[in-house]
Amino acid sequence: MANTYHQIYLQTVFAVKYREAVIEKDWRPKLFGVIGNLINEANCKTIIVNGVNDHVHCLFGLKPVVSVSELMKTVKAKSSKYINDNSLTPHRFEWQEGYGVFSYGQSQITSVYKYIQNQEEHHKKQTFKDEYLEFLEKFKVEYDEQYIFKELI
Repeated sequence: MANTYHQIYLQTVFAVKYREAVIEKDWRPKLFGVIGNLINEANCKTIIVNGVNDHVHCLFGLKPVVSVSELMKTVKAKSSKYINDNSLTPHRFEWQEGYGVFSYGQSQITSVYKYIQNQEEHHKKQTFKDEYLEFLEKFKVEYDEQYIFKELI
């Protein structure tokens, strides 16, 4: 698109189905690289992908012609296929349905980058559920808590 200028920064957050802690440290970097490449292949610009054993954060620049829902559908489908094709978990891997998406301005990118970079340290102090609910409240996103997470019972 000639003469179309944009600056759209998004953070997406998504969890392993039932919030199972199955993303192991030894293959986590490769998974995050796969996810980053999938975002880039959609003509978006990956800034950082990181997470812990049960969820992932992605910070990227979005192209205005790209649908966030289609991008996330592709990222989650192809990254779970990667995990399953490489038998990285003892059983069939799936991401939880849905995701969170939050927007930022240019002046916030450095602090969001650092936050995502320090996920392991951060989650020594706060659970993923508390973190996610904090995002929803901070961004004033209305939600019904019964739909936030499906946990193994």
